Amino acid sequence: MSELPLLHLQGSPYRQGLQHGEQLREAIATNVEVYRSRMLTSGIPEDELAERSQRFLGLFTREDAAYRATMDGIADGSGQHLLDIALLNARYELLYSAWSEFGRPTAEGVRSECTSFGGSDGVFASGGAQIGQNWDWFTGVEGALLQWRHGETTVVGFTEAGVAGAKIGLNSAGIGLCVNGLGASADDWRIDSVPFHLRTRRILQSASFAEAVGHAVAPRPACSANFFVGSAASGVATVETSPAGSRVIYQHGDSPLVHANHFRDPDALGVYQSWLETGRVSTYHRCDRMESLLAQESPVSSGRLYAAMRDHEGGPLGLCRHPVETDPVELRTHTAFAAHLELDAKRFSYTWGPPCESEFATVTL
Repeated sequence: MSELPLLHLQGSPYRQGLQHGEQLREAIATNVEVYRSRMLTSGIPEDELAERSQRFLGLFTREDAAYRATMDGIADGSGQHLLDIALLNARYELLYSAWSEFGRPTAEGVRSECTSFGGSDGVFASGGAQIGQNWDWFTGVEGALLQWRHGETTVVGFTEAGVAGAKIGLNSAGIGLCVNGLGASADDWRIDSVPFHLRTRRILQSASFAEAVGHAVAPRPACSANFFVGSAASGVATVETSPAGSRVIYQHGDSPLVHANHFRDPDALGVYQSWLETGRVSTYHRCDRMESLLAQESPVSSGRLYAAMRDHEGGPLGLCRHPVETDPVELRTHTAFAAHLELDAKRFSYTWGPPCESEFATVTL
C-alpha cells in the first residue's frame, strides 16, 4: 500500500487545524461518512448522535481551548460541519460505549483490534527502548502522519484524518505511544472526563515518562483504554485504564511486554469484561501468539519482530489481519496500520495496511 501523507503543521492551533483540514479535505469527508455509518449501525439514533456529538464538543472546549481551536480549523479547512469533526474526535467514546449499550455489532462482526509490544534497552537486538503495534480497525478509514511542535518538543504521530489528536507516535524527548481498545461494563460515555484522543495528544506532547503515564491515568476515563507508553530514558509500561481505576504494568528483564484488547488482570481493578462472553477470543490468541513468537529470540531481531507482525496463524483472528469478504461491508476490519517505534533513535517505521503486503516506510525526527 502507499505511504501516508506527512503534514508539517505550523502556527497557532487554529492554523494547524486549518492546514490539516485543507490538505486532508477528501480523506476527512470519507471518515465522516464511514464513522457516521458505523455509529448508526451500532445502534445510536441519528438525532441522538447529534446530541452526543454536541456534548463532546462542549467537553473538548472545556478541557482544552487549543484542542478546540484545532478542531475549528479542521472544520473550516475541510468544509465539514463542526459537529462532524467533534464526532470524529470523540469516535472512541461514541463507538465503544454504543457497542456496550446496544449490544451491536455481534462477536462475528468486529473480529479483533490491536496488539502492542515493547521493551527497554537490551530486549531488542538493534538496541534502545522500542514499542510498536498492529492497529486493527475498519476498512475504508483514511489516515495521515502529523508533525508539530509543542514548546521545545517535536512530535510525529499517526492519526485518522480529521482527528486532531495523534494516537500512535513518538517525540523528540524520546517518548512513544501505542494504543489498544479495552471494554468494561462500567464504561459510560456520559462520564465527564478527558476524551481519549485529547489524552493521546497530551501523552505524545509529554517531556518525560512520568508526565506521559500521568496523562494516561488521570482523571478516570469515560471508557476503558490501554496506553502502551515507552521512554528512551525510563523504559516501557502498559497502562490499563477504566472508570473503575487504572493499573500501570512495567516491562522488566529481557522479555518484551505485550498487550492486546483485554485487561491482563481484571480482578486487580475490579472490572467486568462482559463483551468477552460473546466469544471475541481473538484478543487472547493474538496476545499469546505475539509473546510466543518474540520469545523465540533474545534479544529480538528486527527480522523476528517483523515476521511476528506479519504472522497469519489463526486466520481472521491472527496478528496480521485481512478483511473477511463474507462480513457486511460496514463491519469489515483488517490491520490498517503497523508501527515500530525506536525511541532512542527517534525512528518511526510503519506500513499503511497489513504489514505482510509492503515494506516498512520510515520517518526520523
